[in-house]
Amino acid sequence: MRIEVFDDRASLSRAAALQAAIGIRRAITQKGTARIIAATGASQIEFFAALTSIPEMEWRMVEMFHLDEYIGLPIEHPASFRKYLLERLIQKTGIEKYHLLDGEADPTVVCREVGHAITAASVDVAFVGIGENGHLAFNDPPADFETEDPYLIVALDEACRSQQVSEGWFSLLSEVPEKAISMSIRQILKSDEIICVAPDARKAPAVNLCFEGEISPMAPASILRNHPKTTVFLDRDSARLLNRKVISER
Repeated sequence: MRIEVFDDRASLSRAAALQAAIGIRRAITQKGTARIIAATGASQIEFFAALTSIPEMEWRMVEMFHLDEYIGLPIEHPASFRKYLLERLIQKTGIEKYHLLDGEADPTVVCREVGHAITAASVDVAFVGIGENGHLAFNDPPADFETEDPYLIVALDEACRSQQVSEGWFSLLSEVPEKAISMSIRQILKSDEIICVAPDARKAPAVNLCFEGEISPMAPASILRNHPKTTVFLDRDSARLLNRKVISER
């Protein structure tokens, strides 16, 4: 794992997008297609804006998988991650092959069908973030580090649900769904490359816990330290509590 720290969100997002583009183009050159995992949330907005602005990307050769989604939330809701990905990635790029997690359908069937699709071949690049409680996808602490199931039905803890309110996706905690579909930890780690975008001072305690503390299910994103080709992109705000020398500063 490599940590890179940037002055601000804009420079962080541009650098992460350029690295993502390199990984996607490499896969297309080598295999004729690129399979990616897409995260959502406030932390990824500038990253996707930068990525979708890169010219001459062969998006029709990209197959996209959805990282997580609320159960029971209509696609029209502003917090719907399907809506987010359609508006910020799929419609902007023309990606034709994508696998969205339908939170309004039977979640067991969705987990099985999308899980079957994602395990059909390797994933080239995964985009992820880190929650304020250290979660990776919607794997809240204590996360399941052992299951081989590609997708899980998970219960969202109060810290995770409160973050969604503080970011403005919901007005009240009571409006935030209590369950979600999430890609599992082990499935994320099977990706050839992981790009973790985690800006903002609100993420600093989680960044410190995950990258200075023990690798533990109580700090789910700490498991990224076991992946040899993960790059964590931080701004100075999210990196402010890190004590050890980071590998690269920009």
